[in-house]
Amino acid sequence: MPMHCKRALLLGLLLWAIAAAAQEAPVRLPETLPVAELLRAGPMNGHATQREVVIWLQTWAPAQVQLLYREEGMPEDSARITPPYFAGPETDYTVHISIPYLEPGRRYVYDVVLNDTILTLPYQPRFQTQPLWQWRTDPPTFTVAATSCFYVNDPPYDRPGRPYGGDFQILTHLARLQPDVMLWLGDNTYLREADFGSPTMMSYRYAHTRSHPLLQELLATAHHYAIWDDHDYGPNNADRSYVLKGAALRLFQQYWANPSYGLPGTPGVFTQFTWGDVDFFLLDDRFYRSPNDAPDDSTKTMWGEAQLTWLIDALTYSRAPFKIVANGNQILNRYTRFESVAARFPRDYERLLQEIVRRRISGVVFLSGDRHHTELMRYQPEGFYPLYEITTSPLTAGPSNIEENNPLRIEGTLLRERNVVLLTFSGPRTDRVLTITAYDAQGQERWRYTIRARELRPPEP
Repeated sequence: MPMHCKRALLLGLLLWAIAAAAQEAPVRLPETLPVAELLRAGPMNGHATQREVVIWLQTWAPAQVQLLYREEGMPEDSARITPPYFAGPETDYTVHISIPYLEPGRRYVYDVVLNDTILTLPYQPRFQTQPLWQWRTDPPTFTVAATSCFYVNDPPYDRPGRPYGGDFQILTHLARLQPDVMLWLGDNTYLREADFGSPTMMSYRYAHTRSHPLLQELLATAHHYAIWDDHDYGPNNADRSYVLKGAALRLFQQYWANPSYGLPGTPGVFTQFTWGDVDFFLLDDRFYRSPNDAPDDSTKTMWGEAQLTWLIDALTYSRAPFKIVANGNQILNRYTRFESVAARFPRDYERLLQEIVRRRISGVVFLSGDRHHTELMRYQPEGFYPLYEITTSPLTAGPSNIEENNPLRIEGTLLRERNVVLLTFSGPRTDRVLTITAYDAQGQERWRYTIRARELRPPEP
């Protein structure tokens, strides 16, 4: 081919690429983007210990990221600054900034510094370290907000008709409740049909949801932990056969700041953390899950052998007065035709409950989402203490219209509307109390229930 023809061909290909790019989502060019507009989502407080915290955020374009922080109430000239981190395309412009060597039981205020410029936000980001209470005082009083099913509308890719997401003011009301911890119990975003066949578009969905304006203050003032369910993992009711589950796991790790993800040789989103004197066990109900319609034999599983063994061992090791076991799907509800461990995966259910009873594990409370309604269930195993399960859903997705009769449900706790549940742990070390409070989308209390740790102890043999 003559040289002038090659040049013409290359020019044509270049023009075609430019035209194709113009049909894609608008590009935020770094050289034209003011520093004040570089921040896309966050900052979000992640895992916190007594001396270290992790902060997550996302930018629109490549940027140097630092945090300027100081103890609350201290003068500005006492502030310290983190080393620079770089937000780049290889992590979808997300960063996880670790701040170690803090002091226990302190509250800090901080600012985001992008490209050496301090951003002014409409709220004050804050994080905290956990108190060093052991051998010194009673455990601290603290609150945990729990929720699931966070749907943010995106009309070009939503189903036609009435918007499925709504009542976003609940995010503002939730921030005003000032929880110490926020537990996201799955369906924390909703992958659409246009998303879950492409890791790139799955990332777009995560970023679109995370950047909702009313979410930002909550992200920057509570400490956030998460598990997934089907809609933030893949297609509806997705299981271990989903071919992009590896990409989904990498994406989850990019957008959350949990203490760990799975175990060596056993990937997944399951993990454990402690806040105050309470242990939280976060489960992965998708990565190892058999199909819902698989034969109901000894091989059918939701959690997989390795994860279930880990959970039983971790519960056995724990000495916490409350052991909160969080799962995307319900666990105790055998009366549903929808997804539940007891109803669809009886082998996992029976083994877990048998081991809790056999090993005389105290203080177990289950926590779940998924169902687009909220309820509190109570199940009494023979000769054992009552097992409770708190289901909390939805945050902004559509509420369910139909619910079967559930004899495990405690009367007065069913909510068929957008809501959030707050768990408050209080009381002296020898008499810890869990208070469960449900709030509607207007921030109004709808019901309250109290469980004492001493009620969750096996009877003497």
